[in-house]
Amino acid sequence: MGRIHICVKRTFIFVCVLICIISTLLLAITLFGHGYFHQSEEIEEILPGIVVLYVLEAATLVLSIFGVYGARKEKKWAVVLFSVGMSLASLYLFVECVKAYYSKHEMEELTREEHLAMMPLSGAKQTDIETIYNIQTNFKCCGLVQGYQDWGTDIPISCLCSDEDSTDFKCVAPGNNTRFVIHYHKSNSSEDDDHKGLMDENMLVYEKPCLPILISVERSAISLGIGIFVALTALWDVGVVLAITILCQMRRKVDVPPVIFTSQPPQYRELCDTAECLT
Repeated sequence: MGRIHICVKRTFIFVCVLICIISTLLLAITLFGHGYFHQSEEIEEILPGIVVLYVLEAATLVLSIFGVYGARKEKKWAVVLFSVGMSLASLYLFVECVKAYYSKHEMEELTREEHLAMMPLSGAKQTDIETIYNIQTNFKCCGLVQGYQDWGTDIPISCLCSDEDSTDFKCVAPGNNTRFVIHYHKSNSSEDDDHKGLMDENMLVYEKPCLPILISVERSAISLGIGIFVALTALWDVGVVLAITILCQMRRKVDVPPVIFTSQPPQYRELCDTAECLT
């Protein structure tokens, strides 16, 4: 029993240390993401989620420390605190994973509606144009639904397919009545310099539109996030099972009555035969 207890204890300490390391890394990533989106307009929408991540990661970090302390010092209260806290955190994360799975299609539809609201791209706002510029540059695509045709006759320079890109991405030649333009920000240019035309019959543009690619990337990111959270939930559940096992062993160890060994010889009483005792 003692050997099994030591094996379970070491495994539990290893799991707690692993949870501590993962929680620290996730906390650092959350801090970096908070700083990255601090100046953006989307910070108000994602701030509640960031706060929840702060609380969850800090709580699991502290609970893992209590778990290591309780296992090494055999403190029952610390192991109980770990098991209860991690059970609640695991239940919360499991519920959030289920919600994210069933709301995945709604999030995709919301992304589609937000970007379709920018149409037609030839008359889009400057902020929307800058957003689409970044999407086209990062994902090597052009337009949202119908490719370069969404831009009309003025195709942005971010749709331009270079000779190096033409080997990895499918590119097409736009119509003869189109031209490549560079849109400048209003604060950095005058009304007459809002766009600059570039003419070249040999220029190619990316064939694929950006909206399907964007939705596909979002779908993959959501699936990856759900997978990571499910793995974390499984790890936390393993820690809870080991904690309950240690608590059971601690209780069994207390209930066993102590065995006392003495060095004094036992007390013997001499028995005599009935006839001898009578005489």
